Amino acid sequence: MITVHKLSKSFGSTVAVEQLSFTVETGQTLALVGTSGSGKTTTLKMLNRLVTPSSGAIYLNGIAIHQQPLAQMRRQMGYVIQQVGLFPHYTVAGNIAVVPRLLGWSAERIAQQSRDLLTRLKLPPDEYLYRYPAELSGGQQQRVGIARALAADPPVVLMDEPFSALDPITRQELRRDFLELDQLRHKTVILVTHDVQEAFELADQICLLDGGRLQQLGTPADLLFRPANAFVRRFLAPQRLNLAYLILRLSDLPRRLPTTLPAGMTALPMSPTLTFQAAQSQLLDHAGGAAGGLLPDGSYFSAADLTQATFQLLQQDPTTHGPAH
Repeated sequence: MITVHKLSKSFGSTVAVEQLSFTVETGQTLALVGTSGSGKTTTLKMLNRLVTPSSGAIYLNGIAIHQQPLAQMRRQMGYVIQQVGLFPHYTVAGNIAVVPRLLGWSAERIAQQSRDLLTRLKLPPDEYLYRYPAELSGGQQQRVGIARALAADPPVVLMDEPFSALDPITRQELRRDFLELDQLRHKTVILVTHDVQEAFELADQICLLDGGRLQQLGTPADLLFRPANAFVRRFLAPQRLNLAYLILRLSDLPRRLPTTLPAGMTALPMSPTLTFQAAQSQLLDHAGGAAGGLLPDGSYFSAADLTQATFQLLQQDPTTHGPAH
């Protein structure tokens, strides 16, 4: 768990971060998003003591980080950056093993951890362990960078624009694989991203900054359906429909849905926990779109029902409506 309390940082007369506070529990992911120069990366660097705060405090599992030896503190934090930062003269195995070796792990334990991580990140170990970074694609290098950050099983993972340099298809695949990692279920993850859709897809909480000041801290649904101020509304406005599809679930559909399907359409059983986006993809991919979703209560919905429900929810009074998740 990481707690940030009234954290501030100034560079001369320029205030980069001002009185920022938040808590990220074990098993949660927080995304730092905002305008350029809003203090996202500065905040992340203060968490790892790459930048010294002007005031405020940071606690790692209840202990102030400045009270801990620097090397010991940093070994509790995996770090993934945009440029990956793999050592070019080390193989994939050597890169992943760097921190475990510093911690005195046995060769057998390191080898097993490396193989497990590469397998989960869709890089077959026998094929990739002994390659060098120059022999990998950008997406493969980033997967190795994630494996290296997780290799020593740190309780905290910090990520600074980890997927931004990748093409859209590779970025989407890597985000999906990242979400499926069992190793993240008991870790605190803090992610910096310019990609709002990425934040909504990966994060439990979003910390939206502007000019170094906190504009809103909450779940993706909080920001989209219950914006704290005009800045939050403007910031999300261009992507509201797409973002809603990412976070709305079939359980958010109106309760009065038809219980019969039009002739000629195929029924596709779906879980109420499925997102609108995932459900729409299944409907449109099946038989040219001639399909309807079947919920456990026996009701049906179409792709048009998803669109209509999304517009209705986005237009409702934010003080009294909107999904809670």
